[in-house]
Amino acid sequence: MYTRFPAKTVLALLLSSVAISGFAESNLIRKPVAVGAYEMVYDQGHHSLFIATTQNRNEEGGVVYELDAKTLEVIKAIKTAQKPFGAAINNRTHTAYFGGSIDGSLIAVDMDSGKVKNTLTLVPQSHAREKAAGEHAVLAGKKGADEMKKRDDHRPPAPRELTVDEQTNTVYVSGVNRDDSVLWIVDGDSLTLKSTLHGLGKLNTGLALDSSSHRLYTSNADGEFITFDTQAGKILSRTKIVDDGQEHLLMNIALDKKGHRAFIADNKAATLLVVNTDNGKVTHRINAPESLSVLFNPQRNEIYAAHRNAGGVSIIDGNSYKLLNTIQLPVHPNSLALAPQENALFVSVKQEAGHGKPASAPDDIVRISLN
Repeated sequence: MYTRFPAKTVLALLLSSVAISGFAESNLIRKPVAVGAYEMVYDQGHHSLFIATTQNRNEEGGVVYELDAKTLEVIKAIKTAQKPFGAAINNRTHTAYFGGSIDGSLIAVDMDSGKVKNTLTLVPQSHAREKAAGEHAVLAGKKGADEMKKRDDHRPPAPRELTVDEQTNTVYVSGVNRDDSVLWIVDGDSLTLKSTLHGLGKLNTGLALDSSSHRLYTSNADGEFITFDTQAGKILSRTKIVDDGQEHLLMNIALDKKGHRAFIADNKAATLLVVNTDNGKVTHRINAPESLSVLFNPQRNEIYAAHRNAGGVSIIDGNSYKLLNTIQLPVHPNSLALAPQENALFVSVKQEAGHGKPASAPDDIVRISLN
């Protein structure tokens, strides 16, 4: 899905490295955790980090690790029957939620006991997808690539991003599809599906919630920024925010709720978009390498972006949009999590891997002290 080190990404990273000195090594802790490390959530009650790991492909299920937020030492290893990828948290109910992209599931984990509370099957027919994914690995050449695309086009939606409304205990899950992406709306207590919203476009991945305004924002590979009213249960607006004839993949969204801003990571273009959430219009384009993940820190008014292909994480000033620092974290910085109480940023870092070439070492978790 990702190309490594495209020229425009390398150029953007080199330019930033010339202007900005490296981050102090003493501010970083980096430790291996497991193969297949993806998204993380910070548990403010236990001052710990819960991270989804899929383990090796030939292993059944996955493991959710709880790590000490200061030392990154393992506190618990919670076995799951499904392979978890996306993550979200309800600090009020002490529940972490994980999306199983391969088998189309949603997993609820009790953070106090470290046990799986319940699992919801969102895509019953998805077991066929796992078999198809295994067959993809033996295909080669143009014929193989065409066959893979054909199969991908007919796959059911796969869970990608998650977010939780702690006021209503509602979990929102983006279901990614090449044709008709969906939004699953789930009761977080009973873990039952309340409704499914269709028609969210190609590869709808980004998801961010402003519960106080009853607004959910999402984005897709069609270049759309979509606003959803969580009270009325309907789409309020969808705005084409990129329409330049180039390929775009609007991957993830971070919100500045007070400033009415959305920061959107584009994994196909060397820019980070700033959108006015009141009208859906782009107000600024930040020059940065292609980004997979993005976070906003309201306490420091800083934006953090993970550049999977370029191998670094950017720290950007929230007022001037100027680059403050670039932290090199090879090989592939993937997901971000913020711990305001710890004044720390966490990054999951993937090792080199691909079809027919499994990772030869565990993925890492990095703790960056923002002091």
